[in-house]
Formats: sequence, C-alpha cells, structure tokens
Amino acid sequence: MKRSPVPNLILDPVRESLISSSGALLVREVVRVAGLERGLCQSLSSWRPGRARHDPGKVLLDVATAVALGGDCLADVAAVRAQPEVFGHVASDPTVSRVFAALAADADNAVAAIRQVHARARAAVWARRRPLAGTAGKRAGGQVVVDLDATLVTAHSEKEGAEPTHKKTFGFAPMCAFVDHGEHGTGETLAIELRPGKASPWNSADHIAILDAALAQLPEHERGQVLVRADTGAASKAFLHRITDLGLEYSIGFAAHDTVKAAIEAIPEQAWRAAVDGDGEARDGAQVADLTAWMPTPFRETYRSAHHKWPSGMRVIARRERPHPGAQLRLTDHNGWRITCFATNTKGPGWTLAALEVRHRQRARCEDRIRCLKDTGLRNLPFHDYAKNRIWVEVVTLAADLLAWTQTLAFDQTEPARRWEPKRLRFRILTVAGRIIRTGRRRRLRLPRDWPWNQLIDTGWHTLHTA
Repeated sequence: MKRSPVPNLILDPVRESLISSSGALLVREVVRVAGLERGLCQSLSSWRPGRARHDPGKVLLDVATAVALGGDCLADVAAVRAQPEVFGHVASDPTVSRVFAALAADADNAVAAIRQVHARARAAVWARRRPLAGTAGKRAGGQVVVDLDATLVTAHSEKEGAEPTHKKTFGFAPMCAFVDHGEHGTGETLAIELRPGKASPWNSADHIAILDAALAQLPEHERGQVLVRADTGAASKAFLHRITDLGLEYSIGFAAHDTVKAAIEAIPEQAWRAAVDGDGEARDGAQVADLTAWMPTPFRETYRSAHHKWPSGMRVIARRERPHPGAQLRLTDHNGWRITCFATNTKGPGWTLAALEVRHRQRARCEDRIRCLKDTGLRNLPFHDYAKNRIWVEVVTLAADLLAWTQTLAFDQTEPARRWEPKRLRFRILTVAGRIIRTGRRRRLRLPRDWPWNQLIDTGWHTLHTA
C-alpha cells in the first residue's frame, strides 16, 4: 500500500486571519485608478436614504467585485464582506437587497447614471494605457472594433420577461456590445441591453439602440474611427444606414438569399481570389470574391427614398470553401462549395478582399467574450423582477470590465496573462491566499512563498500602485 504524500493531515478547528482573495488587491487598485468608487458614490447619491450607513455606489461596486471574483448572486458578496482589510466595510445582505430594490424602482435613471460613471472610468483607463495597438483614429491597429451580438440566457424558473426563445429555450435574449482588443488582449464589455426571451436577433431597432449605447461608452476622441462588426442578424437597411450616417465603417454578415445565389451563378471563375488565414498565409480550399457587380437589378434599383435601399458604397463579399467531412450542404451552397457572405463599406489601400475577409472572420472572438460574460454573472439572472435584473446586468458589465482593465493596466502587451480568460485569471492571480501582518506602522500583505505566479502579481501591483 502506498503511503499518503501528506501523511496525518487533518482539519484544525482553529481559524487563522487570512485573505482568501489576495490577488484582488490588483482589482482594488484598478478601481482607484479609474475613479470608479468615487464616481458611483456621487452618481447614485440620490438613491441613498438620509440616515443610511452604506452608500449605494459602494454597495454596487462590492457586488461587482464579488461577481468579478466568480460570484453569481447577491449572497456571494459575503466573500467580499469577509475580507474587510482589502475591500473595506461591506453592507449586509438585507442592505444590499434594499439598494437593488431602490435602484430598480427607477431603473431607467439608475442605469443611465451607472453607465455615465462607467464611461468616465473607461476614459480614465484608456488615458492611462490604451488597450489597442496603434494610434487612435488610424486604421493601422488604432481603429476601434465594436462587435455586436445577441445571446440567450436560460431561466430555470418563471421570471418577469422570461419567455420561449427562437432556439426553443426559455429565458432572456440580451444584446451585447464589445470592444475587441485584438490579438494582444481580451476585450471590454461596452453595453448589455436586457431583452425578453422572444426578442428577435434581427430587430434593427435593438441593434441601433445597442450601437448608440456602445458608442456613448467610448472616449469621445475614439468615436470617429470605429468599425462595427456583427452577424447576419444585423444586416438590415435601417441599421446599415445608421452606421453610414454616423460616418463609421461596418463588416456585417449578409444572408445568402436569392440575390446572392444569382450572383454566385453569374460571377466568372477568374473573379475568385485565394483566401488567407490570420497570419497572412494562403488558406487551403478557401476563396473570396466581390459579388457587388453581379448582384441582380433589384439589389441596385432606385427606391422612393435613400433609406429604402441598401446604403451607397456597400460591397457584398463572399467566401467559398469546401465543407469539412461529414458537413451537410445548404440550399444556398453552390457546386459543393460552402458559401458565406458579408457586407462592408471599407475601401482604401491595403484592404484586399482576403484582408477584409480575415477581418470579418475575427468577429468570432465575440463568442469568446460572451462565454466569458456567462462565466462572470450572466449565466443566470438571479432576480424575479425584470428591473432588478437590468441592474444586475449593469453589475455584470462592471465586473467584466474590472477584469479586463486589470489585465490592460497591470500587464504589458507581450505578457500572456493579458489574454487569460476570467477562469484562469481568478485561479492564478485573484484567489491566491495571503496573510496581513503589521510592522513598522504599516500593514503588509504576504503571499505564499512558492506560488507559481507571484512574479505576475508583484509586477501588476508595482505597475498599478505607481499610478
């Protein structure tokens, strides 16, 4: 019989004064750099009763911190409350519930107030270290890429607004907007609009609303050079005209309907060009072509007004590739090729068909952002009331950005930790245990001697604390 590698280990009932989320000290420093606590306390002061002990802004930030650490309901704020040396005094569960109830009673104004503070905090973070490579306002790495997408959140009980969805599930259908940090980072959550379950992923008004909310979250000088990416659900004339009227660029999935099928059949074979992968190398078995000139007449005809037709300057670009073994062909596929399309108004030097297609395909990173959101409080909305869940969604947005800003400000672009998803960031950095000692009239937080990622925490602390 093999002996245990840790013989005679038993649980001692005596408790020690430890910090179970020592790495979250980096998150607290990000809150300070961004001015988030002060801003929330000022913006939500009208929701604070006269003799209240706890400020609604601090309460909301404590809940967001708990969610950033992995919590998924109000009760999980107890983990933050148990560590006052790091997070300060935290309100009790009944007080937290009363704050959410007060904010939900005036949800529209509360959401607007939270988003204003969120936008100011983002501007402060970007002023300290812009998360995108290149120069603001320039296409070469400096362009801000805003990804839009809808997702589904399952409800496991009868909740206000929970309804059957278009995918035969039951719950909600929020619309999300993200900033893509590119290959050197993760991404930020600009806005989440909670919607009932039956909301359509093709609703142009919802896409316009989420785009307006997303642009309001960007620093003002960053709004002029934005690329909007989305799937085919956003391919409506109204939405594309909205983007065009704002002077922005777009790369939107375009459904392969009859007009596309007619163009595919009419386009000459020599019009197809080799597609490339993200590294610029030829992509085996994939080709791209500009279909615009071969689209049938109804696509290009004159309507009663400009907004009844597709915006001028729009190009429809198709990619064809051989389906992987076992995949079934669709009705819109042609001669054994899988056809997918997108619309864009991008023109200029360097933007070849292959480059535009790669840029659009990188929209897939949006799916990663949604998966990370669901790992940061969006998997299950905890309240029965729709208005309270709207406040919860704003908390999720704050929590997701606290993690993204921690990575942006604490680590250099070449550091792999800049691209870690929340689960790995929590396991390696945020939830390491430590001990607070008092010496020389100072309190010091000591980490485990052999923790493999001590150097990352030290580097992040030094970078943030010298701000």
